[in-house]
Order: sequence, then C-alpha cells, then structure tokens
Amino acid sequence: MFSFDLLLGAIVLGTLLGCFYAAVSIGLSVSFGLLDVPHVAHPAFLVLASYGVYLLNDRYEVDPLLAGLLITPLFFLLGLFVYRLYHETFERRGTDAAVRGIAFFFGVAFIVEVLIVLQFGVDQRSVTASYIGRSWRIGDLRIPIRQLVAFAVALSLTILLTLYLSKTFMGRAIRAVAQDQEALRLMGANPVRVKQWAFGIATAVLGIAGALLIIVAPVEPMLDRAYIGRTFCVVVLAGLGSMTGTLIAGIILGVAESIVLTMFGASWAPAIAFAMLLGVLAVRPQGLLGRRL
Repeated sequence: MFSFDLLLGAIVLGTLLGCFYAAVSIGLSVSFGLLDVPHVAHPAFLVLASYGVYLLNDRYEVDPLLAGLLITPLFFLLGLFVYRLYHETFERRGTDAAVRGIAFFFGVAFIVEVLIVLQFGVDQRSVTASYIGRSWRIGDLRIPIRQLVAFAVALSLTILLTLYLSKTFMGRAIRAVAQDQEALRLMGANPVRVKQWAFGIATAVLGIAGALLIIVAPVEPMLDRAYIGRTFCVVVLAGLGSMTGTLIAGIILGVAESIVLTMFGASWAPAIAFAMLLGVLAVRPQGLLGRRL
C-alpha cells in the first residue's frame, strides 16, 4: 500500500545515498569526462582504496577517513604511472586508442581484482569507527550517520574540485586539454603532462572515496562490478566533466534506486543505473548540464 511516509523516507535516504554515488564517481568525471580516457578500471581502483583503508584501520586502528587521506598521495602516484603507461602504449599510437584503451583498463581491473584476492581472500572486510552503526532518529525515520559522512564528503569534494578546475591555471588547462591541445601548447603547457596530472588527481580522490565505500558497507574483491554501471551512469547523466552535475546526477540515481527499492523490492534496484544510462544516451546524450569545457 502506498505511503507518503515511506516515500519521504526513500527520498531522504536516497539523497544521502546519491551523494555517496557522487563521491565515488567524481574522479571518473575528471578522467572520462574531461580527458576522454575510457577508465573502466575506476571502480576497481575504488575497491583497492577501500582495502588500503581496511589495512590501516585493522592493523593500526586509524580512523577510516584519516586512512583515506593518508593513502591519497599513493593513489596520486598510481594515477600518474597508469596514465603514462596508457599513453605510451595506446594513446600516442593512433585514433583507435579509445577502443584499445577499454581492453587495457579491463585488464588493469582484472589484475587489481586478482591481487586483492591473493592478498586478502574473498571474504568481506569492514572497518570500525565511532560513527559506524549509529544513526539519528527524526520521528520514525532513522538516518545512518555513515550516510551523513558521505553527504558531507561529497559536497566537499565537489566544491574543492570545482574551485581547482576554475580558479587555477592547471585546472583551466585540464578543462581545455580535451578541446584544443594546440592552443594549450601555445600557452606553454604540455598536453600530455596536463592529462597525466589530471589523471593523478582523478585517482587520488579515490583514496577518500574508497574510505566512504567501506564505511557505508563491507567490501569484497568483486564489488567493483556493481559500481561500473552506477559510476558511468552518474558521469554521463551529469554531462561529461561537470562536477556540480555529478553531485546532482548522483542524487537523482540515489533517489531513484531508493524509491524502487522501497516500492518494488531489492531485486529491481541494481537495474536502475543501466536503465537511466540507456535513457540518457537515447534522449539527452550531452547530459543534464552538457559537457563542461
């Protein structure tokens, strides 16, 4: 039976879930949206970051969010290395780099999965923190504090990346690199180094996003497959390269999933991301806000 209370609860919890989706997708908005790099290994790196957070939390009792910050520089360096390998192997060799790049990043994702299994096994892993498992009650509605943490972090990442991309020379160069590389060279910037730096940033934010992933729920090595559709749906729905659009699109997806979960059951919720992705590509391929360059 339809209930406005259930609908309201689904919208509130869906909004918080959507902010989490935005946080785990914002790096892909840079790598795929601005750089045109078919980074299908993005969710695999996300899960890898979660295991890094788990390691610090389990062995040294570091708070998950602090652990995410600590591994961020390592993921920045990882992003620099992976992009340089991709560029030297595929991008510089011809116009079919995107097609071959998809195969390259699928291979990277598979390698990451295997390494996680070899190191940690296939069991789920979780972290401990004072705010995990606690919730706020507003009337009959219970709001998990971990979702509020994801909400705050998503807003912070969106604001910081938006300011960086719009207020700094390197940020404006990142926006320009996919549009006119020759003009960028005339301004004294090396397009390859700009893209490498941007890919490093896109990978670095996964340190924080990975912390959120394991805070929200336990992780296992194959979890990245559940987020491929969600992250690409958010980025395409947002408009490629739009940081603000990523937040809005994440909320739309989160609310849609939450309503479907409440009204029709859990088995239908995972299909929402793919349905929305196909719908956006068919009706408005430029996304909600269009491509941001």
